[in-house]
This record gives sequence, structure tokens and C-alpha cells, in this order.
Amino acid sequence: MNILDVARMSVEGLSERRFRFALNLLGILIGCAAITGLIALTQGMSVEINSQLGSLGTQTITVLPNAQMGMGGGSSMGGGSTRNTVVLDWRTVNVIEKISGVREVSPVSSGGAINYQVRGSTYYASVTGVTESYFKVNEALEVSRGRTLIRSDSASAVIGSSIANPLGSEQSVLKIGDRIKVTANVRRVQKEMTLRIIGVIKESGTVFQSSDSMILIPIRTYEQFFETGSVYSSIQVMVASPDAVEDVAEAIKENIRGVTALTAAAAMEMVGSIIGTINAVLGGIAGISLLVAGVGIINTMTVSVLERTKEIGTMKAIGAKSGDVLMLFLSEAVMTGIIGGALGAVAGFGLSHLVAGYVGISSAPSVDLGALIVGFAVVTCVVSGLYPAWRASKLNPVEALRHE
Repeated sequence: MNILDVARMSVEGLSERRFRFALNLLGILIGCAAITGLIALTQGMSVEINSQLGSLGTQTITVLPNAQMGMGGGSSMGGGSTRNTVVLDWRTVNVIEKISGVREVSPVSSGGAINYQVRGSTYYASVTGVTESYFKVNEALEVSRGRTLIRSDSASAVIGSSIANPLGSEQSVLKIGDRIKVTANVRRVQKEMTLRIIGVIKESGTVFQSSDSMILIPIRTYEQFFETGSVYSSIQVMVASPDAVEDVAEAIKENIRGVTALTAAAAMEMVGSIIGTINAVLGGIAGISLLVAGVGIINTMTVSVLERTKEIGTMKAIGAKSGDVLMLFLSEAVMTGIIGGALGAVAGFGLSHLVAGYVGISSAPSVDLGALIVGFAVVTCVVSGLYPAWRASKLNPVEALRHE
């Protein structure tokens, strides 16, 4: 019996048992769709996050404070461990500026939350305090209208496109020169400040660390309004050459104890590790669906062998070998895997696209992922159908023909 005969008989066998075939197909389809959708979404998140990190540039280092443990030696309690946090201030900036290879240093103060009103409606946003060098370090940040901050600015603001247009219309509501009154709770006291809009950042359309929702004000204005003193949330450093980034990062950690010097490459590696873990967990959860589908295939094909016992005996009586019977049943399993896997991959890509559009992230469907899912479905079906197929191939033709 050649391969074409096996394939033809497999199609006929599946068509005669359409309902059971449909049930097997549905189980494989659901499992494959779940795996495909989840992986496509997490891959899309990874691509988007990495693109955002990449926009920082290969010459950028972000310095963050670390929490460190210090020993309290003069405590009245006889000495114990106390928790100290490294403070980023103007002294830290001065140390970084003196490191060889550093081109620009930009301290950043963030975390301030404000609300403001536009045409009677109240909106909420976060505010970041920056210096004029912030726009030199963040080269990907473009101002579409107006200008960036300069040293002499005080109560000025450069805003993102969604801040300029909170109503979602085509024309911006807030324009260059307009003033907005912002309100915030600072140390349980309600404070107000009026900001003059001097620039609008070009729309980026991204989700993670989006510049569309930024309100950038002079760092001194931020410190005075939010009463933070000269303590920074982070310090961004631009290095003169991409080749010197790692050396400068090491020099920063050596000269300033208790800080993290995060490069774009390190951040991408960290994100890749996290996304990989998410993929593994979600893939394992979705794989349970395929396991359940596999059990269903074993059950269905086992019943099919019992129903087709006389047919198998007839095939063997007219010359079919055990290997031919084995191939017949395995080919049915392969067809189930191919069709179920392909439909599941298409459904998964469609599902990931709908979910991504709803929550505002991107998905990353690919031919490679689709092929991997189809291959996984085929392997699941073949493994599930192996025992029933082997059992069918071992039937004695005489006993099979007598079977009722």
C-alpha cells in the first residue's frame, strides 16, 4: 500500500466519522489558538518595549538609586542593621560629569501627579522635572510645535500630544502660549500652579513610556512645587561614543556606590528574560488544553479501532501489512493535527489582534510561530494516536473478521 492509498483511506475514514473528527479538531484548535494568541501578544509586547528602550539610544545610561543595607554602629539599641537609600543629588551629577567619556548629564525628578481642567472637564497626568539637557540626551524626543525648555524657563511646560488634545479631536485644544492651572496634593496640602505651554511633543503613538502623555517642566519648578529638594529620581547620561558605554557605566558604579547604571542593552536583556518567563508560564497553561485534547484523541481513536475491527481484518486478509494499518491510523492523526493546528494558529492570530487593539498594545504574528504551532499540534496528535494505531496494527486478521 503506497502513501497515496493511505492518504485517501485516511480522508475517507475521517469523513465517515465527521462528528468525532470535529470534536478532536475542536480540542486541538482551542489549545493551539490559546498558545498562538498568548505568544503573539507577549512577543508584541517584547518588540514594543525593546523599541522604546532602543529609542533611548545606544549611548544612553540611566542611573538609578539602589537600596542598600548598612550597619548602624552607634545605635542606643546596641547596634543593628539599618536600611539606607542612596540619594541622587547635584553632587552625584558633578561626579558623573567628571567621568571620562561623558557628554551630557540630565537629572530627572518624576512621580508628581497633578490634575488640570480643559473646557470644564478634569484630567489627570504625571509631571516630570527636567533640565535643558534632557532633550539632548533623549534625541528621539521631537517637539512638533514651539520649543524645548531652556535654563531661564520657570513656570513653563512642554506637553505631549494627548495632553494638548485630551478630547481626542483632530485639532489641539491647548496651544503654544496657553496657560493651564494644575492642582496637586503636596504633603496633604492642596497646591496650585499655572504653567505656560511653550512646546508640544510630536505624537509617538506608543504605549510603554509614551511621550504622548508627558508634562515636562523645569526641574527647579518641580522641586519648589512638590517640595522634593535637590533629590532626583534618576540621572540620564549620554556617552560620547557607543563603544564607551559599558566602560562609563562601570566607572559610574565604581565612583558612586549603591547605584545602578542601566544601559539600553542591559534593559533589553532584562526585558527579554521577563518576557521569556511569561511565555513559558502562559504557554504551559495553554498547553494543558492540548493535553486534554490529546486524551480525547486517544479515546476517540481507541473507540475507532474497536468499531473498525472487522474492516482492519478485511484489510489484512487481502494483503495489508501491520505497518500499513499503523500508517493508516497515524495519517489520520497527522491530518487532524495539521488541520487543527492551522485553524488554531489563524484563530490565535486573529484573537491576539483583537485583544491587542482593545488594550492598546501590539501583537507580533509570524509565519514561524504559525509553523511551530502546526508542528506542535501534529506531534500532539501523533503521540496521542500512537497507542491506538499500534493496537490496530497488532490485531489478528482471523479474530478481527469474527468480531461483531
